[in-house]
Amino acid sequence: MEACTAGDKLRGFAFAHAFTSLLIRAIETLELILEQTGQTDCPISRDQALNERNYGQLQGLNKAEVAKQYGDAQVALWRRSYSDRPPGGESLADTAARVLPYYHAPIEPILREGRDVLIVAHGNSLRALMMLLEGIGEEAIAEVDLPTGVPRRYEMDAGLKVIKVGYL
Repeated sequence: MEACTAGDKLRGFAFAHAFTSLLIRAIETLELILEQTGQTDCPISRDQALNERNYGQLQGLNKAEVAKQYGDAQVALWRRSYSDRPPGGESLADTAARVLPYYHAPIEPILREGRDVLIVAHGNSLRALMMLLEGIGEEAIAEVDLPTGVPRRYEMDAGLKVIKVGYL
């Protein structure tokens, strides 16, 4: 349902290319958005660089289970901090280390041509990208919470400096 609502909000945009992770939920969301916008012929690139942050030994556990074992404060730190890693998992810094080079390689050149792209990914991979695009610092990113399925639009100048950002 959220994907269809997002697609409704994105009607009228012409995407030169769409990017998503290798995770099924993002792929299916992207497909629904493209159907809703009538752009099923849009080229799509899928890459693990846009995958959600890996939570290691905590993967698949719910917050309550993890909090019972490690405490609420530790769970909050793992979920929101920039550099703290859960056991066997990635920090947001680690996530950024794979997201940002991917953004610079296939995505940025399309933007430099003045064309629009659509990126359908996950909370932490998108938060890493937001840090770059919006100049959000390591401490401030801990307070950023992205709503699920709500398109965030960036308007950029010719040098790819963000001049306007907001939810649709």
